[in-house]
Amino acid sequence: MLANFLIGLREGLEAALVVGILVAYLARLNRRELLPALWSGVAVAVGVSLAFGALLTFGPSGLGFEAQEALGGTLSILTVGLVTWMIFWMARTARHLKGDLQHELDGAVAVGRRAVLVVALMAVGREGLETALFLWSGAQATGRGSAAPLVGAALGLAVAVGLGWALYKGSIHLDLRKFFGWTGMFLVLIAAGVLAYGVHDLQEAGVLPGLGSLAFDVSRAVPPTSWYGTLLKGVFSFSPETTWLQAVVWVLYVVPVMTFFVRIAWARPRAGAPARPQPTAVTAA
Repeated sequence: MLANFLIGLREGLEAALVVGILVAYLARLNRRELLPALWSGVAVAVGVSLAFGALLTFGPSGLGFEAQEALGGTLSILTVGLVTWMIFWMARTARHLKGDLQHELDGAVAVGRRAVLVVALMAVGREGLETALFLWSGAQATGRGSAAPLVGAALGLAVAVGLGWALYKGSIHLDLRKFFGWTGMFLVLIAAGVLAYGVHDLQEAGVLPGLGSLAFDVSRAVPPTSWYGTLLKGVFSFSPETTWLQAVVWVLYVVPVMTFFVRIAWARPRAGAPARPQPTAVTAA
C-alpha cells in the first residue's frame, strides 16, 4: 500500500503540476475561454487511463495460468523500462518543464480549442497511462485480489491533487528538485522489485529457466504472513524465496540505474557555471 501511495503521489503531482502550468498560462494570456477545452482534454486523459487500467486488470482473466504469467511478466518488465525512462526524463527536464509546456500551448492557442484539448490530453495522458501501468504491475507483484494497492494509489492521488492546488494558489512552496530526487530513488527500488517479480512470472510460465534454483530462502526469518514480510512485499515486492536469476537481475538493475540517477538528480553546478533554476510552482497572474 505504501509503494502504491508513493506512486500515486509522485505521478499525480506531476500531472497536477502540468495542469496547473497550463491553466495559469491561459489565465496569464487572458484566454480563459479556452479553459473548458483544456479541462476536456484532462477529462479524456483521465478516462483513457482508467479504461487502460481496467483492461490490464480484467483483460487477461480468460487466459490460462501460463499465458497470464507470461503476459504479466512481460508487461512488468516493459513497465520498469517505461518508468525508468520517465524517472530520468523528469530529472533532466523538471528545470524547464514550465517553458516547454508554455511553448506547446502557445502554438495550440494560435490554432484553436481542439489543439488546446490535444495538448492537455497528451500532457496528462502520458502521466496517466504510465501511472496505470506501474500501479497494475505493482499490484500484481504485491498481491493479486487485494484492495490495498488501489486504496494506497487513491490516497496518493488525492494528496497529489491537494498539493497541486496549494502550489497553484501559492499557499505552499515545495522544493520539487528534492521531491522528485528522493521519490525517484525510492521508485528505482520499487521498480527493481517489480522487475524481479516479472522475471519470476516468466519463470513460472516456462519462458525463462531457473525456477527451482534459489539464491536464498529466508522464509523462516521473514515469514510471508508476518507484518514485516507483508511490508517488504508490499513496498519492494520482496520474496523470501528468490531465484538466482531474480537476484542477479535485481542487482544489475539497481546498481547502474541508482548510480546514474543520483548523479543526474543531485548534480551540483560546476564552479563558474550559472546556477540551474529550480522548478517552482506556477500561479495565475
